[in-house]
Amino acid sequence: MLRIGLIKERKTPPDNRVPLTPQQCARIQQEYPGVAIVVEPSDGRCFTDDDYRAEGIEVTTDLANCDVLLGVKEVPVEHLIPDKTYFFFSHTKKKQPYNQKLMHALIEKRIRMIDYECLTHLDEQRILGFGLFAGVVGAHNGLLAYGEKFGLYELPHAYSVRNYDELKTIYGQVKLPSIKIVMTGSGKVAAGILEVMTHFDVESVEPDDFLTHEYDYPVYTHLKGSALYARKDNGLFHRDDFHANPQAYKCLFSKYIPQTDILMNGIYWDQNIARLFEKQDIQRNDWRVSVIADITCDVDGSVPINVGASTIANPVYGIERKTLARVEPYQNDRNIIDVMAVDNLPNELPCDASHYFGAHFEKFVLGELLAGNSDIINRATICEHGKLTKHYEYLSDYAYA
Repeated sequence: MLRIGLIKERKTPPDNRVPLTPQQCARIQQEYPGVAIVVEPSDGRCFTDDDYRAEGIEVTTDLANCDVLLGVKEVPVEHLIPDKTYFFFSHTKKKQPYNQKLMHALIEKRIRMIDYECLTHLDEQRILGFGLFAGVVGAHNGLLAYGEKFGLYELPHAYSVRNYDELKTIYGQVKLPSIKIVMTGSGKVAAGILEVMTHFDVESVEPDDFLTHEYDYPVYTHLKGSALYARKDNGLFHRDDFHANPQAYKCLFSKYIPQTDILMNGIYWDQNIARLFEKQDIQRNDWRVSVIADITCDVDGSVPINVGASTIANPVYGIERKTLARVEPYQNDRNIIDVMAVDNLPNELPCDASHYFGAHFEKFVLGELLAGNSDIINRATICEHGKLTKHYEYLSDYAYA
């Protein structure tokens, strides 16, 4: 019998998502008689303890006899149970300084750490994540900010509605002005942005047309790959080369600056990848961007005027173009850029996001876990038995220091 425990989220600020919904837990137990699921009590989840009990799932504070523990965000060091298998987003694979203490504890407590972010197919495409709903809520918040800034239309905050279906109904009733939107990136985040564009009836146009035409209806263009990056030496783009040598590439967003009202940023970024623009660019005379929804949310990253994460309660702050000072948002002033930089966007639609995540865990990961020696699981295992695995030995100076 494999016992799986759903742990209480203890990180601050609190997260109300779950890795498996009550109905998913019940279905797994029914379809896999060798699996038992228990849930640690929590008053902060989007699904209550009673929701799990109603599906026949045991709720208990005793997780000592669980083999596998599932969470969402990082587990505080003092709550890690030694010699267990954990799944959660550890945010350690990039040697994040703020989680070095967690990395040390994972080693010291001989934990088998399987990181959701590292569960990938052979081509490194991620299997699990909340990216779709990060994209949905990020796009929603970007449009909300633009309407609020210029008093053109009103949208509710995503967290104030019951679910995504209710939001989609609202989208069908709101007529957007003739704005021009650039969205960047690929994968699940981009898919979420595209969903919102579709439900708002924002039309897709090719990048070249976006640069040369004005429209009397809202449009967006999708920049990724060769539309967003080119080699510095010959102007070409090759995906494998870009991943291997990102520092050899320049970003092409600069030419879109005079044509863009809203930027919705969903790219993966690290310090070897060119930023979308530099801080001095916002002082350009032809700067047009009024709102940036930085869904990627790397502080001082691909959007260098991201000066810190915002919150679900206060998702937007202003950046004054001439001074780079952080100011109040929603001022009808094109010398102020409104930046949406919430770093836990899926929490605004937690039930929808959790259902989506759990469905993918069920479909792509559970069978691999039950199979035993799984390449997918092995590639995502950062450490076990008090040591880094071979895939993550590059973390040695971070994990053992």
